[in-house]
Amino acid sequence: MGLNKSQSNAPIYEALQNLKNMRIVPFDVPGHKRGRGNPALTEFLGEKCLRVDVNAMKQLDSLCHPVSVIREAEELTAEAFGAAHAFFMVSGTTSAVQAMILSVCKKGDKIILPRNVHRSVINALILCGAIPVYVNPHTNREIGIALGMSLEGVSAAIKKHPDAKAVLVNNPTYYGICSNLRGITELAHSKGIKVLADEAHGTHFYFGENMPVSAMAAGADMAAVSMHKSGGSLTQSSFLLAGKNVNDNYVRQIINLTQTTSGSYLLLSSLDISRRNLALNGKNIFASVAEMADYARDEINQIGDYYAYSTELKNGDTIFDFDITKLSVNTLNVGLAGIEVYDILRDEYDIQTEFGDIGNILAYISIGDRRNDIERLVGALSEIRRLYKKDRAGMLDYEYISPRVVLAPQEAFYSEKESVRIEQTEGRICTEFVMSYPPGIPILAPGEEITREIIEYIRYAKGKGCFMTGPEDMSIERINVLKGGL
Repeated sequence: MGLNKSQSNAPIYEALQNLKNMRIVPFDVPGHKRGRGNPALTEFLGEKCLRVDVNAMKQLDSLCHPVSVIREAEELTAEAFGAAHAFFMVSGTTSAVQAMILSVCKKGDKIILPRNVHRSVINALILCGAIPVYVNPHTNREIGIALGMSLEGVSAAIKKHPDAKAVLVNNPTYYGICSNLRGITELAHSKGIKVLADEAHGTHFYFGENMPVSAMAAGADMAAVSMHKSGGSLTQSSFLLAGKNVNDNYVRQIINLTQTTSGSYLLLSSLDISRRNLALNGKNIFASVAEMADYARDEINQIGDYYAYSTELKNGDTIFDFDITKLSVNTLNVGLAGIEVYDILRDEYDIQTEFGDIGNILAYISIGDRRNDIERLVGALSEIRRLYKKDRAGMLDYEYISPRVVLAPQEAFYSEKESVRIEQTEGRICTEFVMSYPPGIPILAPGEEITREIIEYIRYAKGKGCFMTGPEDMSIERINVLKGGL
């Protein structure tokens, strides 16, 4: 790449600092003109913020076709993450995931993936017309979560679908579960198949010690990295990483199909500054995060009934590794669904965890947390057990239902459809999404058959207070299904 800058540089940030010292009269957008045109917004966000909310100009480069400071920042990012190429993404990891898939799949192409993917993956299939080949993950019944992809499962899928273009792997899942990414990559590459990694929750794998292998280190072709989750950048800012066998110019074209031409320099500079911070200090930062998570697990497991799980789950296959920074806590033996504990923590203790589902909560620990925050969480969980503990009888103990895919997601989504009450949809083909968000893993996706088990799961999740989203019907009382059936 011919890079002459060190990781202590932050080219976008430095260019913005230089711009602040120039007396430029702005006859361009944005129309707030460095905050002067919107005093209420300036008072809320601060003049420092509004002064660098600027439009692309020569000294600041262009996100669509970077040739100077953004290009330099991308090269520094690629170097820091051990990638051949890196792209700054300002539409979240959703856009990075979709760019990966659109770069390797066209209409009718097959892609092998686990069913417990984020909705952005299936959205990409709707956009490009690719066909999903699901490797159904095993389920840990005790804690009610889907696990990783087994190497045997991927091998069987490749044998059955040797024309598949790519394999997509979660690295890790929301709960911290990692598949054998290196083994899957070697297997796929031996068959000429590309490997994509959704690393929305794996930024720290690139910088911490004793972490699961990162996608780039495992030899994957592309990875979508949520820098704003564990990396410290602003919400909606992410990286798309690519290996040496990827045509970066073509990937740039794909990104430009959907990503804004008005990239926010607030987001871009936050990526630049955060990359510099992790490159210089990431090892110590994530050692501290892992230590806090370990401490929290030990304390929570001493309360009783809760189960904060970790590396003891590893089985060398479907739980090949575990992300020790993830504080995933099973709540079923307290007699409460995860979403119920999530609600009590927020409403009664002013503690906002990342999400609660049927059986678990996830407390996201990162570079901004402190030990006394952990103590407050542990104390609240202990009190919740004392005040709210119930018998486990009647608790639903699973999180994953194997789907029956009848139509390609694109075909189903754009088909003629009719709205039907959920209770009357058994045996019909869904044409939209139903999911609990977060984590945003669809319970139903376009093209899948609706079963009695799924209907009961949706009813149960709604009753427990899960935030359901996806269908046109905002009340989640009706679902769009294929008109007339098959």
